[in-house]
Amino acid sequence: MSREACEKLRFTDKRVKIVGEVSGRELIGEHAVNPINGASVLILPASFVSPENGSGIVMSVPAHAPYDYLALRDLYDVDLSEYGISEDIRDIEFISLIRVPGLGEFPAVEVTEELGVTDQSDPRAEEATKIVYRREFHSGELTERTGKYAGMKVSRVKDVLVEEMMERGFADLFYEFSEEPVICRCGVRCVVKMVKDQWFLIYSNPEWKEEVYRCLSRMKLLPPEIRTEFENKIDWLKDKACARRRGLGTRLPWDQEWIIESLADSTIYMSYYILSKFIATKVRPEQLTESFFNYVFLGSGSVEAVARETGIPLEVIEDIRADHEYWYPVDLRSSGKDLIPNHLLFFLFHHTAIFPEDRWPRGIAINGFVSLEGEKMSKSKGPLLTMKRAIKEYGADVTRLYILSTAEYTQDADWRSGEIEAVKKHLERFYRIANNIINRRATTWEREEKERDTIDRWLLSRFQHRVSETIDALERLQTRRALQSAFYMVLNDLRWYERRGGKEALPELLHTWTRLLTPFIPHICEEIHSEIAEGFITEAPYPTPDPTQIDKDAERREEYIQKILEDIEEILSVTKIAPEKIILYTTPHWKKNVYQTALRLKLQDGLDMKRVISEIMKDPEVRRHGKEAPKYTQRIIAEIKKMTDETAKLQASNPLPEKEILTETRKFFEKELNCKIEIQSAEKTTYDPQQKSRHAEPMRPAIYIISKDSENER
Repeated sequence: MSREACEKLRFTDKRVKIVGEVSGRELIGEHAVNPINGASVLILPASFVSPENGSGIVMSVPAHAPYDYLALRDLYDVDLSEYGISEDIRDIEFISLIRVPGLGEFPAVEVTEELGVTDQSDPRAEEATKIVYRREFHSGELTERTGKYAGMKVSRVKDVLVEEMMERGFADLFYEFSEEPVICRCGVRCVVKMVKDQWFLIYSNPEWKEEVYRCLSRMKLLPPEIRTEFENKIDWLKDKACARRRGLGTRLPWDQEWIIESLADSTIYMSYYILSKFIATKVRPEQLTESFFNYVFLGSGSVEAVARETGIPLEVIEDIRADHEYWYPVDLRSSGKDLIPNHLLFFLFHHTAIFPEDRWPRGIAINGFVSLEGEKMSKSKGPLLTMKRAIKEYGADVTRLYILSTAEYTQDADWRSGEIEAVKKHLERFYRIANNIINRRATTWEREEKERDTIDRWLLSRFQHRVSETIDALERLQTRRALQSAFYMVLNDLRWYERRGGKEALPELLHTWTRLLTPFIPHICEEIHSEIAEGFITEAPYPTPDPTQIDKDAERREEYIQKILEDIEEILSVTKIAPEKIILYTTPHWKKNVYQTALRLKLQDGLDMKRVISEIMKDPEVRRHGKEAPKYTQRIIAEIKKMTDETAKLQASNPLPEKEILTETRKFFEKELNCKIEIQSAEKTTYDPQQKSRHAEPMRPAIYIISKDSENER
């Protein structure tokens, strides 16, 4: 082994004596004997092998390790005669031991070639290694070549193999950090040290692990795909030291020379939160005996006996017990993705070891990291933005709104000054809208409520969808999606509502909207609520969708108007026409009949060209358009096939009165487009020099634009 490896071993339970030294160059070209099968193995050079990593010597497995494959491939055209090697390196057999779904016989070769890794020094070699190792560990199983181990999962067989090789004297343990180098804050390189008489928690205990698996199987995990990682980490977790000799902390009860290691006791600290307020006022630390904890946390023993033993008033003990019963089990623990292999694993292990099943955790949510202007934040190296500074510069609600909108689940959030300024402007717009509604309500809207127009019904109907989407997102802890629905989408709806001249529904909307936004921007919502209702908004019930306010007809009408306006604006943008007048041609009756027939047959599961043609040709009006009807029908069938049954049923049972809608909204179109608008039926046109009316279809009126420049018409 390397000298560096010898130095590391001195910090373990091994007695190390150097009996001689030999250079690595001298070993190249020699043969080693594989102790497992007695095979002779040629020793080759590789630039990626470091004397500071492990023993300094690597057993090459080019079928499964990208660096090993690259090191071998790099030697294919190299003259190795100086090492006494005359063999053709290309003749070395690749041995496949792991089968991975979706990968071929030699995963390292396949992934390396797929990523285009050039050699051992290519940074992509590290990425290839992570991909192969991750897929082999999580989904790989051993091949028939491994004999009695064939079919075993890689994630489960590692410990079995290590134990067997150690029993046969073929292997020993070498403790190393998973990532190198680890540098102390004092600047010295760290090594793993084994401490004599150390205390361990036996996380490898199979019965304990089964309990944790059972707990995990009942839990809600967010995002759901993180479950596999938890399962793999439970497999991976080994015995861990639970005490140390130096630092601050609680003495190990049965061995006062040791201090409990922080991770070993901090992972049920949610139970300590329940106690903390009592310790500060009504309980002294020395009164917290084992019988006290057994009663408060486990319900074991009697409150009278605990009161006599500890001197804590009986009613205080009962209050603590009641608080614990209220808060336990833990409904949801939210934590960073880097804590899955430590804090969160111990959280599960310790709760299953201490508490009865009905007090086991019910859920875990995982979040990502936070960076600052694209750079990872670091307490020691920077950059760093504290919550206190963010609130001082931008305010609590702006900070909350930005953080909640940037990422969700395991995605990393990036704090950028330019983006937070944009969020601040959106919040200021919300505040202005709210105050305008309050002021108008106070001066002009106290009179009897008017009957709601279509646009009022549309706004309140759309809002019910926003409420549903927000609740669904919050249940899944998808804060960005929740905020998108509760805040930004409602702002978009209000833009259209204001364009359409709506105002009657605003007071009702504001009352519910502020409650919907309270989890995101509580301070502003509380202020607004104080102007329009009694009490605190934080004590008001959270909104739920009101099905009586959902108006599909109003939604369809406004969607129809929006689509027509967008189509016209797009034409004007492309053609650069300054319109004097725009004519909208509504659909002829024969096309409506074809459309309704196709909808009806879709709902009867009979939407095919032959059957539709057979039905529509019974209509004399359709037959008069014999050449045009089949082409139109074919296009309509393709469109209706994409519809959901719900949409098709609505369109069939309640077709929109298009001419009526366009006539009612003519003045709105004129204001938006700054020109005259004329509505004509495609069957009775008074002016159509370019035969645009023949393009009119259900839900898509034909458009003819008369330019102020008479030579430029579309």
